[in-house]
Amino acid sequence: MLNSLDLEGRPQDTRIVVAMSGGVDSSATAALLKSEGYDVVGITLQLYDHGAATHRKGACCAGQDIHDARNVAERIGIPHYVLDYEDRFRESVIDNFADSYASGETPVPCIECNRSIKFRDLLKTARELGASALATGHYVASRRLGDGSRALVCAADADRDQSYFLFATTREQLDFLRFPLGDMTKPQARELARRFGLSVADKQDSQDICFVPTGRYTDIISRLRPNAIEPGDIVDLDGRVIGRHQGIVHFTVGQRRGLGIASSAPLYVVRLDAVGRRVVVGPREALRMDRIVLRDVNWIGDGALHRAVGEGLEIFVRVRSTRAPQPAWLRAADVGYEVELIAGEEGVSPGQACVFYDAPSGQARVLGGGFIQSATAKSTTAGVAARGSLAQPSLVEAVR
Repeated sequence: MLNSLDLEGRPQDTRIVVAMSGGVDSSATAALLKSEGYDVVGITLQLYDHGAATHRKGACCAGQDIHDARNVAERIGIPHYVLDYEDRFRESVIDNFADSYASGETPVPCIECNRSIKFRDLLKTARELGASALATGHYVASRRLGDGSRALVCAADADRDQSYFLFATTREQLDFLRFPLGDMTKPQARELARRFGLSVADKQDSQDICFVPTGRYTDIISRLRPNAIEPGDIVDLDGRVIGRHQGIVHFTVGQRRGLGIASSAPLYVVRLDAVGRRVVVGPREALRMDRIVLRDVNWIGDGALHRAVGEGLEIFVRVRSTRAPQPAWLRAADVGYEVELIAGEEGVSPGQACVFYDAPSGQARVLGGGFIQSATAKSTTAGVAARGSLAQPSLVEAVR
């Protein structure tokens, strides 16, 4: 007989490790599972030097948050451990973050943290502790499929859905992971925390870039990769110099404000040239891209990826965490995979994730995704506008 976590055995005979960040979501998760009778063990990861972030609001996995997690564990009566993961977090997340920005990308460190730290290293620790599952406070859900495997689906609360940040989760990891808040809203989670008398019930949410004490990510990059802060030219689509900048890391594709140049019409960052230290700007229409080349593709849909894709698979993709999924075609390319956006998309930035879904809304299933390596426009006009990018034949033309 299956328990509430879809596992064999009675709750009292089932050990669950809960990743406790010190926030309301993971705390409510631990309290809920404890109330249902599970053998809960709380683990908090110290991921970076907490000294500078101890008094900063919105931090996680450091300073006050560790104390909050410990207090919650004591309140609900579960064992709690703090593991020092600083070295592996620096190597897997912070260094990659700096390298990505230095190369002209806009990285998403939360994805790498989930992939390399929480769902790899912590999951391994949970297994070593004899746990049947690792539970987190993420707003995402999983469902048992007919063959016994599990599917990752969007959260019931669309405003809190975190599926974009979890696309790199593997099938093996999904079998071991549980997300008790996936069918709840944020207010419901807070109310749950209040019901259990948790002091963090009204604690504010953590920021995305948790390891930046000052809130200025360029401080981290300038210390780790000083060459990325070198000045260079701001150029238009024809390569004419129209301004200067103090480092490409201060810019991202789609940015309009803070360019420091005067123009009769609004200008946007269209592309970043790390090698030439150039920021390429143009009109808004130059931002619209139709074809995306992906790297590090992860597939958690049915069957093998190459068979599922075949001559082309119609899916919905999200190219930024704040964007709604858009219709697209996923196809195999000469090297890897690429996506054709049916209606195009503005501000597609290398380094961001392109996440696959089987539906445009609701609790859609996550089919996987990849990181954006490059983006190009399909039309001749847009192709000229994006001059200097990795100009290649459009996906439609290539298939013909």
